[in-house]
Amino acid sequence: MQKTEKQDACPSGKKLLPAGDAIKALALDLDGTTLRPDAVLSGPTIRTLRACMDRGVEAIICTGRSVGAAEPYRRAIGGRGPMVYFNGAVVTDPAGGEALSTILLDRDIAAGSVDIARKRGVHFQVFLRGSASGSGVGECLMIEREDEETEFYRKRTGLNPVIGDIREALSTLPEQAPGQPAAGCIKGLFIGEPPVLEEIRSALEEQYPGRFCLVRSHATFLELMAAGVSKGQGLRLAMERRGLNPAAVFAFGDEENDLSLFGAAGYSAAPANAKAEIREAADFVIGSNAEDGVAVFLTEIFRL
Repeated sequence: MQKTEKQDACPSGKKLLPAGDAIKALALDLDGTTLRPDAVLSGPTIRTLRACMDRGVEAIICTGRSVGAAEPYRRAIGGRGPMVYFNGAVVTDPAGGEALSTILLDRDIAAGSVDIARKRGVHFQVFLRGSASGSGVGECLMIEREDEETEFYRKRTGLNPVIGDIREALSTLPEQAPGQPAAGCIKGLFIGEPPVLEEIRSALEEQYPGRFCLVRSHATFLELMAAGVSKGQGLRLAMERRGLNPAAVFAFGDEENDLSLFGAAGYSAAPANAKAEIREAADFVIGSNAEDGVAVFLTEIFRL
């Protein structure tokens, strides 16, 4: 692939690099894309995103993270309006307090996933919504035991989990009351080596065919959501509420769970650290997240 004249973004041959004034919003994956490898949102990236927003370009966070785990980054850039969390299972405006969509995983699938994880000795955690989670109607991270994966996830997200029997917690979540948010499992997450995660994928597909969505968001993460959930679907809802034409949105992502973003937006870019198949699917390949590739690319395209 040949380089563009602007910088080191490489076109896949699908599209020409758009003019800055053609882009009205940025759909931003966090981990592996906008954040550095240590999950830090760098000063240059913060300044660049703020400069884009000062020019009227909206920043839409589209992440597998929970609302709480993504909130420090949203505050850092001053983002407003609907954002996409939990790979699209939740679309909400955390600054304005407006919840637009929450799609819950069927409880029997979440409970069956606990059994699969226990049988294989693999770390499994869930984000629960509802009073039985111990956090009112908000999101609560639950694990069954402390392990190395717990500490890894805690350092990565800053979240402290509740420890308990996930199956029991699922069984005691209340049914939806009139006028109240539904209680249930927003997302499950297996953490393990890639071959084991593929075994788990196969086991789930055999037991619950067509009833869930599975995506890889990290080399050792396999995320489980309800059928139909995707970042792309979440972004479409966020764009609709923001009054955005998809053709004017530029999506950035590095993993399997970002492919649907590429399909929902007019333009897409993957950092150099993304998997080969993700780079191939993107319209452009930019600098790695370790090099603040998103910020460098935006500085060039918007001539900041």
